[in-house]
Amino acid sequence: MLAICCMSLLIVSLDNTVLNVALPAMRREFDASVSGLQWTIDAYTLVLASLLMLSGSTADRFGRRMVFQLGLVLFTLGSLLCSLAPSLGWLVVFRMIQAVGGSMLNPVAMSIITNVFTDPRERARAIGVWGGVVGISMAAGPLAGGLLVDTLGWRAIFWLNLPLGIAALVLTMLFVPESKAPTARRFDPVGQLLVIVLLGSLTYGIIEAPSAGWTSPLILCCLALAGGSLAALLLYEPRRAEPLIDLRFFRSAPFSGATIIAVCAFAALGGFLFINTLYLQDVRGLSALHAGMYMLPMAGVTLVVAPLSGRVVGSRGPRLPLLLAGIAMLASGVLAAGFGAERSDPLLFTSYVLFGIGFGMVNAPVTNTAVSGMPREQAGVAAGITSTSRQVGTSLGVAVIGSVIATTGHPEAAGDPAWWIIAGCGAAVLIVGRLTTGAWATRTAERTAARIAGAQTVRS
Repeated sequence: MLAICCMSLLIVSLDNTVLNVALPAMRREFDASVSGLQWTIDAYTLVLASLLMLSGSTADRFGRRMVFQLGLVLFTLGSLLCSLAPSLGWLVVFRMIQAVGGSMLNPVAMSIITNVFTDPRERARAIGVWGGVVGISMAAGPLAGGLLVDTLGWRAIFWLNLPLGIAALVLTMLFVPESKAPTARRFDPVGQLLVIVLLGSLTYGIIEAPSAGWTSPLILCCLALAGGSLAALLLYEPRRAEPLIDLRFFRSAPFSGATIIAVCAFAALGGFLFINTLYLQDVRGLSALHAGMYMLPMAGVTLVVAPLSGRVVGSRGPRLPLLLAGIAMLASGVLAAGFGAERSDPLLFTSYVLFGIGFGMVNAPVTNTAVSGMPREQAGVAAGITSTSRQVGTSLGVAVIGSVIATTGHPEAAGDPAWWIIAGCGAAVLIVGRLTTGAWATRTAERTAARIAGAQTVRS
């Protein structure tokens, strides 16, 4: 069962890493701008982020296996359509179809894992293996994507998802039992709409600001709409008995910290992949395959470190992995930006290795913290919030660093500012990880779980 859940994560993660390598080829075929390339990634991550919590609660209500299977069908169909896209606009639309299916995979799979692996140590180790799959996708994605782009063209990258999606669907039908939450949650259409408006307007404003101007009426309206949506969400959700986003979760310091760390870590990852793909191919003149090979140090280290992080979380808790993650990501960014690592292969590879250590360390403690201590009936919602944080982070990382590239006019000129942003994300992981772990943080998590469980008992 763990293998099937990991396969779903592999499909989603592999799709993103493969796509990054193919961006220069897409730009040449469609004569796309930097913002156009950003939308091929962010259209996917935004839809994914907007629907993850809805998918998690829907799975808890109607059945996790059923929703998981539907997600596999939509993701596989969307991948086929992406390979046939006649223009960049249609590619963005088909990526959104992919995202609808993808939103039904990861939070539902995590909910299944949480309900199967009830022992905290076993769950932490299972989550460590789950996180290691991201490392596999990072290692296989750039190489497989580069090989396909150089031999068959960028459309072939989407063919990878077809056999994986079909195999995962068949295995799910055969081996995954159906499960539901004892108490069904109501839908929250207003909350869902506010989340979509918030994420869409914020990301659109960041991506389009370099061309439209940060003080243009369009961008100012987008940012105002995002702020208004956030305020409305914070006012509206606590009034509902069963909200889309249960703000009570954030009374837990570890849960709040995990959410912030997920945003920062995945913003760093999204920006890292975006800037380095363009730098290696457009500035250094490497082929897609060679650019993928340059990414191997980062990907290989992530693959090795992620399961180790899960074991450390299971035996010693999340603090040590989070501190190591923050230090490594901070050091990676400072080395590249402050010491000119991009102009020296040894320093560049060292920076890549440090980033791989940091990112490999961060996944297991974030995921384990999100679902540990919460009532098992809320596993889908809790996992959905954390998965949403990851996608929001990826969207913001691509949007912000893509905007830096668009403003400077070239990936080489944007290199130092982009790496300083990545260093800042690492510093945030270090600081927040230190503040939201320990005895005080654990007590806030225990009180929060007791309040949520008590409220559920009263309602039932």
